[in-house]
Amino acid sequence: MAEEQMNVAVLGGGSFGTALASIAADNGARVRQWLRDPELAEQINREHRNGRYLPDYAINPAVVASTDMAEVLDGAGLVLVAIPSKAFREVVRQARPHLHAEQILVSTTKGIQEEGFKLMSQILEEETGFPHIGVISGPNLASEIAQKQLTATVIASDDPETRTRVQTALGCDYFRVYASNDRHGAELGGALKNIYAISAGMAAALGMGENTRSMLMTRALAEMSRFAVYRGANPMTFLGLAGVGDLIVTCSSALSRNYRVGYALGEGKTLDEAVEALGQVAEGVNTVRLVRDKARQDRVYMPLAEGLYQVLFKGVPAKEMARMLMLGEQSSDVEFILSREDVQQAHRETGGRHG
Repeated sequence: MAEEQMNVAVLGGGSFGTALASIAADNGARVRQWLRDPELAEQINREHRNGRYLPDYAINPAVVASTDMAEVLDGAGLVLVAIPSKAFREVVRQARPHLHAEQILVSTTKGIQEEGFKLMSQILEEETGFPHIGVISGPNLASEIAQKQLTATVIASDDPETRTRVQTALGCDYFRVYASNDRHGAELGGALKNIYAISAGMAAALGMGENTRSMLMTRALAEMSRFAVYRGANPMTFLGLAGVGDLIVTCSSALSRNYRVGYALGEGKTLDEAVEALGQVAEGVNTVRLVRDKARQDRVYMPLAEGLYQVLFKGVPAKEMARMLMLGEQSSDVEFILSREDVQQAHRETGGRHG
């Protein structure tokens, strides 16, 4: 059993997947990493370096990269799926003939599939029907993990075996793995925080200070938890690493793609100009649209997401939207203590105004 638990497969050749593969190898695992690109696989095997995504990171030489899915998955007890959200289902389908129900399947991808508003672990469930499924989420900038800076993450699963095996495979003296049984909440936290990194970038470009950033992050946390709880998550999840932890790092790092798009918008650029300057699409741009539409459909109050939607897709200037947000409803701070409905009722009874 111990030998099987330390056979790890990583699907994906990006920065986070590469860092996790090397950590598992550092912990004594037999690690195989699947990549589409044969040249990158050859470089990892020859130089123990991923020149495209983590060029300065020395990968543990025990990590073996391959473009052969069957070879990578053969004998693996733990499978980490580190594939971008757009290609996630396609790669899981490609892997499916080589997977079996005893394996632990864990998504490390923070995103939402537009069709059906599906999270990545839901795709794993749909495509495999397997019982051991989990999610890794948290404040995990891959470049800092590669530098072995102290980092923590969450393994979220309602399956105790999944949580324990991931903690054993990846936990080390610089990468701490904490357990949660709220898979849905942890995964939503990872996807939703990208939205609010855009707002943090906008605020910085507009010259707003630390009070403003603190307000934005705190109100973002209220929105994230409100939306996620409506969809079945536990509000307490958002006090942890997958909620406020991930939100802080994404809203504070100028390295974040979403933050940089927001900064460009705050400078007065259009969305097309902001994305062109970045050279790649930031996950949060599409997530804003998906979440805003779903919130409207479900009647969940999300003024920040609505405001960002207006800036990104309706051409409303960032400065004007910031002003409009400040004139909006003054409601409760923490709804799970005092509900918005109670505050609104008090306003009506005392004749207070909502603006």
